Amino acid sequence: MSVVGIPPPPLPADQALYRLREGNARFCQTVRNLHVPVGQAARSALVAGQHPFATILSCSDSRVPSEIVFDQGLGDLFVIRVAGNVVAPSLVGSVEFAAATFGTRLAVVMGHTSCGAIKATLDFIQHHVRTPSDNIRDLVDRCRPAVESVVQAAGPDADREFLVREAVRANVRQSCAHLRHGSRLLERLIQEEGMWIVGAEYSLETGRVDFFELQDR
Repeated sequence: MSVVGIPPPPLPADQALYRLREGNARFCQTVRNLHVPVGQAARSALVAGQHPFATILSCSDSRVPSEIVFDQGLGDLFVIRVAGNVVAPSLVGSVEFAAATFGTRLAVVMGHTSCGAIKATLDFIQHHVRTPSDNIRDLVDRCRPAVESVVQAAGPDADREFLVREAVRANVRQSCAHLRHGSRLLERLIQEEGMWIVGAEYSLETGRVDFFELQDR
């Protein structure tokens, strides 16, 4: 992290991913990096600007705070949170903003086990359970194509836990595809400047992040 003066060059995507993996390994072992910037000095250094090394688009679930899960400090991550880690125009714009303004060359879409948004989408598809509001329905509708594909492939006798597990990952893949192919800016950065869009799943049970969706490169 740069404290003053010239901003650091963008961290290459592979190095950013390595840093996230290392941080999550520490989290799973219940240890912390004592050099992670969190105190007064870090706050003061960041007043003039920020240089996050990665963007995380994750679910809003209170049990999945990215900075803690990856053992990172103030100014390290550009975090975008929305229920179901769905992708809408404003969320694409947020990823674009981080890439264009701060030079972040890694964007991670992170779902998690037992996701409530995925369960609500399954309830809507299988049992026609109504959502409490139109805005929640919008979230369900954005998850729906991925979840429906899992339901249709699994058949009518599929186990509920299996469906949730597979649908969480299908939804992450869908969001990754949207970011990779739904933005001319991100497409250019992927093709010309080595940006990666990576999918991951956080386990509520173990704390481990599984980076299971890696783009072809």
